[in-house]
This record gives sequence, structure tokens and C-alpha cells, in this order.
Amino acid sequence: MRFILPLLSLALASQRCTGAVIAQRAGNEAEHVVPPGEGQENEEAKWAAFKAYEDSMKYFHEPGNTDLLGHYDTRFYKGLLSYDEKRDTQVHMMRAYLETFREKGIETWVAHGTLLGWWWNGKMLPWDWDIDTQMSAATLEYIGKHMNNTHHTYTAASSESHDNPITRTYLLDVNPYAAERERGDGFNIIDARWIDVQNGLYIDITGLSETHPDVQPGVWSCKNYHRYKVKDLYPMRETLFEGSPALVPYAYDRILMEEYEEKALVVTQFEGHQWDPSSKEWIKLTETTPSHP
Repeated sequence: MRFILPLLSLALASQRCTGAVIAQRAGNEAEHVVPPGEGQENEEAKWAAFKAYEDSMKYFHEPGNTDLLGHYDTRFYKGLLSYDEKRDTQVHMMRAYLETFREKGIETWVAHGTLLGWWWNGKMLPWDWDIDTQMSAATLEYIGKHMNNTHHTYTAASSESHDNPITRTYLLDVNPYAAERERGDGFNIIDARWIDVQNGLYIDITGLSETHPDVQPGVWSCKNYHRYKVKDLYPMRETLFEGSPALVPYAYDRILMEEYEEKALVVTQFEGHQWDPSSKEWIKLTETTPSHP
């Protein structure tokens, strides 16, 4: 098996991430912002103050906080994508991410709902706007030092025309607060993103570290309180995801059961889609117009 960076021993030795912040955020916008609720006289003013505070402290920004608008990066957002456009973007984005990191010998694996999609059929759940991956905090530190703010070009054959291959460009952006391994104010729980600069859709990347070795030795966690035993993560399993080589945690079944419970592994109709066991695909149900008397 090819060399993967970092080795488990290196990751274990480096999880506490006590070094300086990976990249210094420009400016100090938050210095003069009043924390939400202080000195405000009405709810509207309090909300405005909170948003100003959030905007000053949060590194990654989205054009809105709905399920749709909350999954684009503001810098590259040009408008909502259709169902098919979203699916096409996510497939190429995931393949580009996996292939790029594997070529560079950098260890990363699929997580959360993305892992659940893999469990069903090795693909993303078609209704899901979230794409989640994880890596060790040691690996996160590495990409912050050596790959932050780098652009990566991806080319794939087009299913419509062999003469016009698909070309996409992605930005790997590491949050300056990635080295801070506690949740803090909660505005920077996402450590890095792999962003399609064509439309702003992205993959969330979060690091795992042993944040409390005194009371929870051998337990890695992210800044959103997802916790994993190292023995459930390693050794990673080699697999395919969206047609590209990928890694999943060793005890993926236990991890999924703890996060989503058994129903996520047995329910066959969800979010307007029906599982078809013959094709092993989630089929979008036809929308019907309700009848009126």
C-alpha cells in the first residue's frame, strides 16, 4: 500500500496542535465589535449586533443560512444550482478532492452524511448539500503550512462529448483558526474547505485531535463535539467512492449507528427519494400537483 502522510504514529504524536495559528487572518475586524446583546434596546438591534459580531469572527461565509444558501461559499456564489447541476458539481468535486489528496500521499476520509451515502451505494446521497471529510489534526497542520490557498485543476472526460472534456478548478482554503482545537464561540468549527470556484459549492474538511488526553485518552474529536475512538478509525479501509479510491474508518458501521441510529441504515424513502434495490440507486420521486376540490 502506498505511503500515506502522516503515519498513524505521527498523527498520534501531533494531535494536540499547540503550535501557532496556521495562517494569520488579515486585519482585526472584531476589535471594536460589541458582543451581541450588550447595550442594545430591541431585538432587531440585538440581531444586527449579533450578525456583525459573527461576520467579524467567522472565517468562512455563506450567502444565507438556509439549507440551500448555507452550502455555497460567498466569494464564488453566482446563484442557486439546479438539482442536476448540484449533483454534477458534487461528483466532480469529490473525485477531484480524493484524487488530489491521494496523489500527494495525504490521508483523508469521508465522514458524516457522506459516509452514510457511501454505506448505501458508494455515492453521495442525492438530496444532501453537505459533503464532509475528516483528517487528523497533524495532517490539517501539514496542508495549512504547505497547501493553503492553492488552486487545483481537474479534468475529466465528458459523457456528452469526448472532444470537450470537463475542466474544473478548486481552491483549498484552510481556516486561520484551524490550529485552535476547542470549539470556542462556534463560528469556526470548519477547519478547511475544498471549493469549486465556478459556483461556490464546497467540501467541509474537519480535523480530529486528542483534545482531552487526561480524561479521554485515545479519543479524537472535532470542534463540533463528534468523538471517535482511535481503534474505530484505524486501520482505515480502502474502498471506492463516486468511482475514485477513498478511505473510510475501520468501524464505519459503529460510527454510523452512533451518529444516525439504525433507522438511517434501513429507511428506504427519505427527502423525496426512494431506494431502488435493483439498481442500488436513490431515485427522485416525481412531484405531483395536489388536487383541489
